[in-house]
Amino acid sequence: MTAHAYLAKCTCLLGLSSGLRLICAALSIYWLILFVRIIASWFPPPREGPLRGLMRGVYALTDPILRPLRSLVPPIRAGMMAIDISPIIVFILIGVLQRAIGCLGFGF
Repeated sequence: MTAHAYLAKCTCLLGLSSGLRLICAALSIYWLILFVRIIASWFPPPREGPLRGLMRGVYALTDPILRPLRSLVPPIRAGMMAIDISPIIVFILIGVLQRAIGCLGFGF
């Protein structure tokens, strides 16, 4: 990325009001939390320890958004397994919201 392109991105973010910057940061943080949930779903849940509490928090933050989507969009059957696409829909919605507001993704 050239210095001019980087400066243009920074200027765009600085041009946002503090409220919009806060929303941008919240969307980026939620994106990361959702990503952690997806990666963690590939492994067995911890039975005890601090990681168990952390994962409970991650699920508590993401379930209110994912649960209604799961009732609207059924998992895609792929042989003996099912692929839940509700996190993909949330990622797309976050991206659309970020672009509509003028966020730069992870640019807090």
